[in-house]
Amino acid sequence: MFPTKTDKARDELQGRERTLSQRERALLLMADGRRSLTDFSPLFASRTEAEQAIQSLVLKGYLQDAQAVAAAAQAAAQPPAPALAADPIRLATSADAFDGKRSLATTRMFLFDICERMFVRRDPKFALQMRDALREARDRGAMLTIAALMLTEVEKTAGAERAESLRERIDRLLPPAETVH
Repeated sequence: MFPTKTDKARDELQGRERTLSQRERALLLMADGRRSLTDFSPLFASRTEAEQAIQSLVLKGYLQDAQAVAAAAQAAAQPPAPALAADPIRLATSADAFDGKRSLATTRMFLFDICERMFVRRDPKFALQMRDALREARDRGAMLTIAALMLTEVEKTAGAERAESLRERIDRLLPPAETVH
């Protein structure tokens, strides 16, 4: 979660009357939608305490998840989707359709996202190696090699099903292999 301030939080920070503790106010000041729980932990004795404080501020309406806000804004900006049949298979496939352009850049960004979400906290050294490798990857083969390394680690930590779903997404993002005539 990447918390960001709500209007209620901005009012709290600007107002003369303070209803929150100094530590809670510090959290509000830092909450910009780019910092995660890891960034807030040094303010507290433990990560659990930081997590509880953030959750409390979310429940009180001072903080919200920046990613959820961005997703809601994007959904609101899109025209309503046509009604789908109540067929769960059709719903699952239509929800996961990818209409974007296949490219190395799109694939690279997706792999960076996987790296951030799955490895930065669990294995920072591996995450750094993968980020460096992604920055240097210039062709489809290099991208596939990095993806394979990452998916092997994903399979170890999150299971084969999760790794396979990511593999399928990567296959849809990568440009097709060029055929030699």
